[in-house]
Amino acid sequence: MHRSTFGCCFRRTLAVGAGTVSIVGTGLLYALENAIKVEAFEHFPHPASLPWDHKRVFGTIDMASARRGYEVYKQVCKACHSMKWIAYRHLVGNIMTEEEAKAEAAAVTVPDIDEAGNAIERQGDLNDHLLSPYPNIAAAKAANGGAFPPDLSMLLLTREGAEDYVFSLLTSYVDTPAGVKLDEGKHYNPYFPDGVISMPQQLFDGGIEYKDGTLATASQQAKDVCTFMRWTAEPFYEKKKRMFLKSILFLPLLTFVLLFGKRHAWTYIKGRKSMWKIVKGRERPKSKSS
Repeated sequence: MHRSTFGCCFRRTLAVGAGTVSIVGTGLLYALENAIKVEAFEHFPHPASLPWDHKRVFGTIDMASARRGYEVYKQVCKACHSMKWIAYRHLVGNIMTEEEAKAEAAAVTVPDIDEAGNAIERQGDLNDHLLSPYPNIAAAKAANGGAFPPDLSMLLLTREGAEDYVFSLLTSYVDTPAGVKLDEGKHYNPYFPDGVISMPQQLFDGGIEYKDGTLATASQQAKDVCTFMRWTAEPFYEKKKRMFLKSILFLPLLTFVLLFGKRHAWTYIKGRKSMWKIVKGRERPKSKSS
């Protein structure tokens, strides 16, 4: 009876603990996943889930597409949007060779301070970050009708839908519907809040020419720049995915070891037996009726 009661209590406690951990863990993961994302789909269409290569279980970022995406950023997006968290050295071995990255950096002039504390301008190097198109936020707003173009370095991590949303936004400019009035300098895009956006359509068929000869349709440019933005948002995306897959493969072995350890640790308790020895002179008194 003692062993049965103990085992029942232990199993009940274990079940309650496992359930609590599961619920708390699920809630924490959901909170972390959605804590910094902008809820941008309350009153307008949700973007379709597109078949990105890196979203497959064993998929990786298409670096050829990411390299073309850098060309799109450089020739189109860079005019208004910054990527201040990306340095030229980050591009080496991923987007371009070291020589190409050095040439890219050397082509820009970087503001700096000399040893005497005087403001100077020097040639860029690999340690410099990609320059912002505007010196400050006020200048950026003044040049864009009061709207501030967001930094693109980690934009995909802050938008619900990530690359699906950005792709849909870039490729969904349409004529203003009847009855909708837009202020001067505004444009209509159903995937933007209220459908009103300050950024005009940027991607057009044949708008740029790719170095590798790929046909630069508007949708191809959008796909490539979204892939590039995924890489800038998570440079270690593939490494994280490999670690996750390895941990998943390791879980069955870990589960077996933990179960074996649990059985070994509790064997002496679950398998013990209780014995009573009656000491002479301390016997239970006999009833008077007997």
